[in-house]
Amino acid sequence: MLRKIRRWLAALCFGAITLLFLDFTGTLHAWLGWLAKIQFLPALLALNVGIVVGLVLLTLLAGRVYCSVICPLGVMQDIIAWVNSRRKKQRFRFTYSHEVKWLRYGMLVLFILSLVADIHSIVALLAPYSAYGRIASSLLAPIYGWGNNLLAVMAERIDSYAFYETSVWMKSSITMVIAILTFIIIAVLAWRNGRTYCNTVCPVGTVLSFLSRHSLFKVKIDVDKCKSCSLCTRQCKASCIDYKNHQIDYSRCVTCFDCVEACKHDALHYVPSWGKAEKKVNKEGEGRREFLSIVSLVATTSALKAQEKKVDGGLATIVEKKAPKRTVPIVPPGAWSARDFAQHCTACQLCVSVCPNEVLRPSASLDKFMQPTMSYERGYCRPECVKCSEVCPTGAIKPITRADKSATQIGHAVWIKSNCIPLTDGQPCDNCVRHCPTKAILQVPSDPTNPNSLQIPVINEEKCIGCGACEALCPARPFSAIYVEGHEVHRMI
Repeated sequence: MLRKIRRWLAALCFGAITLLFLDFTGTLHAWLGWLAKIQFLPALLALNVGIVVGLVLLTLLAGRVYCSVICPLGVMQDIIAWVNSRRKKQRFRFTYSHEVKWLRYGMLVLFILSLVADIHSIVALLAPYSAYGRIASSLLAPIYGWGNNLLAVMAERIDSYAFYETSVWMKSSITMVIAILTFIIIAVLAWRNGRTYCNTVCPVGTVLSFLSRHSLFKVKIDVDKCKSCSLCTRQCKASCIDYKNHQIDYSRCVTCFDCVEACKHDALHYVPSWGKAEKKVNKEGEGRREFLSIVSLVATTSALKAQEKKVDGGLATIVEKKAPKRTVPIVPPGAWSARDFAQHCTACQLCVSVCPNEVLRPSASLDKFMQPTMSYERGYCRPECVKCSEVCPTGAIKPITRADKSATQIGHAVWIKSNCIPLTDGQPCDNCVRHCPTKAILQVPSDPTNPNSLQIPVINEEKCIGCGACEALCPARPFSAIYVEGHEVHRMI
């Protein structure tokens, strides 16, 4: 029974977290966003003391329940191992192995040093929640998006608008490659050896292992009943049960109860660590109330290239816009400074997945590798949208009101004379002026001596908030005549 409860909770939690990355409308975050915020590393970086203390107490009480129920990467490994176990010859395939201390603690030291030294690329690669976020947002999101678009087409034919089409595009080829490689490596390890990644590479698992050694409730072996049949060892995906010596390595045990279910002699029980297993109630009784009731299951994520854009009627291809070279990258309102954002962001891609304006995408620069950066080739940061600040679990993007966002200067617009259509094509254009939400752009005659000459824009940097409307809606191709330069520190105007 304990195993079934654990599996249902893990399935619900996994599905709900996956949906957070697939839901492009951002509506689910109001109900399920707390699941992202109870992940261990995001809570630690956000200084959510209550959540961190809660996870520590949970581990001291029930063992590494976090790894078997709450962590989506851990549950993903269980799913892959379970699929392999459906094959007849693979059902009892695991063996006991000794702890690989040099690799396990070496990865933890590397992770801590990377955090202290602000080497964000290593932190992003090793953080389990972020790794799953990339897998989710880069591999199955397109499938989810294409499925939604298919439903939208079908609904439109029956005059229903319950669904609407959304664009499916590759936000970062590098992040896509890393997500694919991460999935392949973890999937191979899980397929062959279950929880190898959790117990040798994952820094969160190693931190929790120090606590799980001293947990109040543990799976214990009743030596008097044990027949040394090895079923528990061959079913243990954490490879932590030494049936010959009747010992369990609790630092690696993820409290999945597979061994309890496999035992045919009633020799394994989940009981208080000070008691004797044979004096406790049967496996269906103890420990049910020690689990968090949480939500999650379903998923798939991906991202491919957008379709070729055409003008109305499809008569001519519009040249794709290219991103300008910005001296300072743009970070979202609510980050307040590029440094603070970089120190807290784990590159989980949740804000990228939920951004309705398609301005957030993973960075390819080494110093901010895979952390979200803003770019305006496909849209601009609408002043009324605060989705990214609502979903960020680490505090890298702090909650911000719509009023504060409209007054937050994240950058300023820069005019490129050589790209401006009135000067290059001799045609009037006022797109940037008409769409600027803060009225920071005015038009003046291109020839000061001739009031009737074609007009060109001038920018009031004090009023510009860096939303990118001018850059996104500028008709110049492939580079806009106006682009936004980011600010290291945001300020209120």
